[in-house]
Amino acid sequence: MRIGVATGCRRTVLSMAVVLSLVGQVAHAEPAAGAGYGSLVSLSNEWRQFAKPPIANCVPDYSAGAMAKKAQELKNYRSRLDAIKPDGWPQAQQIDYQLFKAELNGMDFDLRVLEPWARDPTFYASVWSEQSDVPEHEGPSIDPVINLYEFSYPLSKADQAKLTCLLGAVPTLLEQAKVTLKDSQARDLWVYGTRAFYEQSKTLQELETGTLNVRSLASSSTPANLKGADPALVSIVHKAREASDAFIKWLDAEAPGKKGPSGVGKENYDWYMKNVHLVPYTWEQQATLLRRELERARAALALEEFHNRSLPPLQQVTSAAAYQAMADEKMKKIVKFLIEGGIVPDKPYYRDAMAQRKGHYTPPDTNNFFANAMRRNPIVNYSHDYHWIELARIKNEPNASPIRSLTPVFDMFDSRSEGLATAIEEVLMHAGMYDDDPRGREVVWILAANRAARGLASLYVQSNDITMAQAGALHARWTPRKWSDDKSDLVKFEQLLYLRQPGYGTSYITGKLLFDRLISDYSAQLEDQGKAFDLAEFFKQFSAAGIMPFPLIEAEMVKPAADRALP
Repeated sequence: MRIGVATGCRRTVLSMAVVLSLVGQVAHAEPAAGAGYGSLVSLSNEWRQFAKPPIANCVPDYSAGAMAKKAQELKNYRSRLDAIKPDGWPQAQQIDYQLFKAELNGMDFDLRVLEPWARDPTFYASVWSEQSDVPEHEGPSIDPVINLYEFSYPLSKADQAKLTCLLGAVPTLLEQAKVTLKDSQARDLWVYGTRAFYEQSKTLQELETGTLNVRSLASSSTPANLKGADPALVSIVHKAREASDAFIKWLDAEAPGKKGPSGVGKENYDWYMKNVHLVPYTWEQQATLLRRELERARAALALEEFHNRSLPPLQQVTSAAAYQAMADEKMKKIVKFLIEGGIVPDKPYYRDAMAQRKGHYTPPDTNNFFANAMRRNPIVNYSHDYHWIELARIKNEPNASPIRSLTPVFDMFDSRSEGLATAIEEVLMHAGMYDDDPRGREVVWILAANRAARGLASLYVQSNDITMAQAGALHARWTPRKWSDDKSDLVKFEQLLYLRQPGYGTSYITGKLLFDRLISDYSAQLEDQGKAFDLAEFFKQFSAAGIMPFPLIEAEMVKPAADRALP
């Protein structure tokens, strides 16, 4: 759904009085009679419906008039939220209040600044064959989106009718997009905007020809085809593909005339971080932090290489059979480590979520960064695939809070989900994953450097200091061992996502730093109580808090900074 570090950077605190006053570790509690929490839940559910665009015959209306009406009506939701007073509520419910407030801010930012429906052609790519590894599709996404992986194949009559409506709307939607986007001057969003539609066209062609495979939590590859489908649906799929191809030609024709900036600028970026994603670091602070993280990772890699100088070099597999054997071994190792360490409970759906993520062999002549890592030691990538464990938890163990159990909006999950997955790579290393595999530690540092380099590059695109092409070059230049290629589709995809969604490119690092901060403060609190840090218990509490911005999790798991003698 879409609807040098500066002084104080180590302990920049969000200006949220409620969060600062939260203490202790309080479980989710039922709202007391008349406390008003029920009103918050009702307002949240009502707003979720309001946030959707007007839809007729599966065609959403993102016209200027429709969005102006949304902006006006949003004021009413703000007033209604302001009228709810959370003072005296249980701590967890006060946190839910702050989370919903940030969601309203997210819609406000989209309507005032980001305006993806009016600036960003990729917004109108609506057909998806793969489930994302995070709670919602990365970046601004149109509503309704067509998730082909959510259907069962062969298609039932009901699913055929649903797809007939959804895919039948694609030609009309793309014609309307030409009108809605006509005043956009965001050059890089246009120059790189065709990528998603090439992908959409390919997906539709494969669906039409019966060669499509879809990916989801349940399976890394499931055949999807139109076998036995009504001829009308087959025709509609073909027309949707033709409309996608025509839209590509239109974008190519229009892009040369687009001359404006695409980033949101530093001031807007800072407001967005503070008020929507609740990341307590400004643009300037993030630039310093990511540069420091890049330096730390590259320095650690150099020292690791020196430490391992007498060992055989890290080799890559050169065949699909060799890759499969290695993947089976490494997946077995990491699953055992996670479960025996108590980081992940031993439940079938967690084991299955990981078992589906072994990946496949990609030849060395394809210079894809992650493929370069996977051919050498896929455990680091499997560590990042902790994402899928979280998706399995969402499905099988929904959060107790009626606010937190909803799908995150406006990519507010990014620092929490991407930051955690990035942190897991290093957490497992420090916890002993590579004690018998010292060369594997080198891959951890290479991935850490890559995430810092690409995030740092994305910051300068958001501030309009460099173009996306220049960001790709910076991204590749500072990735160790030339594993990254700025001409690759992966680099273009990543930098475009980070341009479309402010803060996403940096979230891998800012989120990791906030996770580090949480472990530091949580363990210090235990030390004050004379207790030892237990990683399994930490993850139990952390997971129970849900997928929401780190400062809110911190408010639930540790005492406020002021109560811990921190500035």
